[in-house]
Amino acid sequence: MKLAELHAVAQRLNDFTFISRARRVEDNTIEITFDKHESYFFNMTRGHSFVYKAPSQRPLQDYNAPFDTLLHSLLSTGRVLEVSVADNDRILRIKVAPKSAYKDRVVTLQLEFTGKNTNAILLDEDETVIEALRHIDAQSSYRVVRPGVELLPLPKRDIAHLEKTNPSPIENIDLLLEEKFHQIQQQRLAQMKQQKLSLTKKKIKKLHQELSKLPDENALEAQAQTYQTYGNLILANLYQIKPYDTTLKTYDFEGNEVTLTLPKDVKVSRMGDYFFSLAKRAKNKAKNIHIEKENLQSKKSFYENVAYAIEQAKEPYELELLVPKRGKSQRKKEKMREGELFWIEDYKVLVGRNTKENQALLKAAKSNDIWMHTREIPGSHVIIRTDKQNLPESVLNAAAKLCVDFSTDQPGNYLVDYTKRKFVKIQEGSHVEYDKYQTIPVLKEGVEIRL
Repeated sequence: MKLAELHAVAQRLNDFTFISRARRVEDNTIEITFDKHESYFFNMTRGHSFVYKAPSQRPLQDYNAPFDTLLHSLLSTGRVLEVSVADNDRILRIKVAPKSAYKDRVVTLQLEFTGKNTNAILLDEDETVIEALRHIDAQSSYRVVRPGVELLPLPKRDIAHLEKTNPSPIENIDLLLEEKFHQIQQQRLAQMKQQKLSLTKKKIKKLHQELSKLPDENALEAQAQTYQTYGNLILANLYQIKPYDTTLKTYDFEGNEVTLTLPKDVKVSRMGDYFFSLAKRAKNKAKNIHIEKENLQSKKSFYENVAYAIEQAKEPYELELLVPKRGKSQRKKEKMREGELFWIEDYKVLVGRNTKENQALLKAAKSNDIWMHTREIPGSHVIIRTDKQNLPESVLNAAAKLCVDFSTDQPGNYLVDYTKRKFVKIQEGSHVEYDKYQTIPVLKEGVEIRL
C-alpha cells in the first residue's frame, strides 16, 4: 500500500460521519461500512496488505473471536471523529466515538500496513491495547501487542523518500480502490479455482480407479460356478483325502483330469463347505455388483458436477460453498458416513451424492429440517438442519443453487422445491411425494470450458 494512496484513503474517509458496520469477512480482511452504503475493505495479510472498495460481502464464516466482538460493539454505529495517517508511515488511524458508550469515549482502530508488523489494533484514549487481530508477546518483539498493554510506537521511518517525492495527486481514490478490488478478485478467484478443482479432481480420479477395479459380473458368476464345482468334487472324493494332503488330483464330471489346491487349516469334512461358501459369496457379489457400480458412478457424477460449478463460479463465496474449508474437520467430529457436509452462514447443509445417501439423509432428517430437490430432474436431495429456527432467505437461496449445481452440469433455468421434512413422504427408495412446499427459481449459467 503506497503512502500517497493511504493519505488519499484517509482524506476520503473523513467525508463520512458514522460507521454502519465493522466486521471481519475473511481471516485477514476487515470490512467497514460508512454511512450505510459505502464499504471499504482492509486486507491485513502480512507482507501483502492493501485497501479496496467493493459492495458489502458475506463473510466466508462467522468470526467470534474477542477482536471480532469488540470490533463490532465499539465501531458499529459509532461516530467518525477523525481519520489520519500516523507519523508519515503506512499506518491508518480511525478515531470513533462509540454510540454504546455510557460516557464520552474515544476508540481508535489502528491499521498498520507495515510489512511484518501488519496488524489491526483497537486502542483506547491512553493508547492502551483493547484487542488486536494478532497478539504479539515479548519473546517475539520488543513491541508487545496484548490487551491491557500500552502500545509502543513503531520505529520512525521516512517512507516518503522511498516513493516519489511529489507523486501525482489521486483524483478519485474510490475508482482506484474499486479497480484494485477487481484485479485482486480475479487473481484470487483463479487461485481458489485451481486449489478447489485440484481437490475435486482427486476425488473424481479416486472414484474412477475404484470403478475400474470392480470385478466383471460375468467373471464373478463364472467364479461362483467354479467354486461350486470344486465343492461337489470335494464331496465326491472325500474318502480319499488325507488330513495332510495339499492337493487333490481327480476327474471332473466331464471326465477331464483336474488338480485342486486344498485350503489350509480346514478340516477335511469342512472343505466342501469352504468352497460352497466361496461360491455363495461370489454369486452374491455378482448379483449386487451393479448396485456398487451405480453408487460409485453417481458419486463420480456428483463431483463432476461440482467441478463444473467451480469452473463457472464468479466469486470466492461461491467456491467456498462448493468446497468448504470446514467440511472435512467438521465431518470428522460428527462422524458423517452418508452424504457430503457443507456450511452456509453457519447452518449445516447435508447433500446426498447418490440414491443410497439420499435415502439415508431422508431417514436421519428431523421433522423441522428443510428438504430441497430440483423439480422434474433426478439429483441430490439437500437437507438443511434448522434446530427449529427460521432460515434466512440468503441461506435458502444459496442452498438452492447448490442443489442445482450438484444435480446437473447443464445451464438453464431450474426450479427448486423446498419444504419441511415432515411434509415429505418416502414412496420407494429415494422417490418422494411432498406438499406445503415453496419454490426458488435458479438460473444456472454456463460458458464453454476448454480442456
